[in-house]
Amino acid sequence: MPDPRIDVVVLTMNDRPSEEAAAQETLLAQAGVDVRVCVVGNGCQPQIVPPGALTVSLSKNLGIPGGRNAGADALGREPDPAEWLFFLDNDASFPRTDILARLIAEAQKRPRAAYVQPRLTGPDDVTTPRRWVPRLRASRPERPGTITTMTEGVVLVRREAFDAAGGWPAEFFLYHEGLQLAWQCWSAGWNGWYAAGIRMHHPLTSPARHALFHRLSARNRIWVAYRNLPTALIPIYLGAWTAITLTRAVRTGGLGETLRGIRGGWTSRHRREPRPMSWRTVWRLARAGRPPII
Repeated sequence: MPDPRIDVVVLTMNDRPSEEAAAQETLLAQAGVDVRVCVVGNGCQPQIVPPGALTVSLSKNLGIPGGRNAGADALGREPDPAEWLFFLDNDASFPRTDILARLIAEAQKRPRAAYVQPRLTGPDDVTTPRRWVPRLRASRPERPGTITTMTEGVVLVRREAFDAAGGWPAEFFLYHEGLQLAWQCWSAGWNGWYAAGIRMHHPLTSPARHALFHRLSARNRIWVAYRNLPTALIPIYLGAWTAITLTRAVRTGGLGETLRGIRGGWTSRHRREPRPMSWRTVWRLARAGRPPII
């Protein structure tokens, strides 16, 4: 039986040459899979490209979801696109040579899983910040299970589900694009799986290192709510989220940018057509441990 084929998108701004070289080296070492790679230069010409890989050079920075869409589109135009897409941060790495093969095996055991998420750790192979655990109960990152969101930078997605959901929400630019894609997959009858026994490595960086973090996180969370939730749940969800977010911002910083993001999300919330999930999907999300009210 031939090895399963997988299309891998690597997004770059040529800003992490050593990390990116290591990421690609461990990617090319993956065994038991037939890998095709597309390196996307987000506003640049990619400088580190594996032999035989596709390249996409975007004339401007489209943001992370827009850049990843460009790579997925380029791979989709190739003859016989793979059933599987993998999105790889250019500073993430594979600690073993069987990671992709094991992720595909997990997905094949779960035909309704639109995406399979490995456990992301620091380079020590142990430390997993709470923000990297794709569920509410984050105290046990080693516990696998059904999930309703994803960590976008290292995730396996079925091409069928990705295309049906319309890909990543490019207009988000950065932050919460994984929640938007996950909820669209759930709305279409899929689910997600956290394969906690399969680990990948990533530097232990904070998202707050990006100047846009507080503003875009707030704006995009409002967009996610208005696009996906039934009308009756929107004030409940946003009320709980706003209280938690403002309390955190007062304590740790970023209050001004958070308030700007809330204002921007509120004033622009109706610019995109909503696709509210059914109440059946709400119930499925609640049963999976993440009711869409928090």
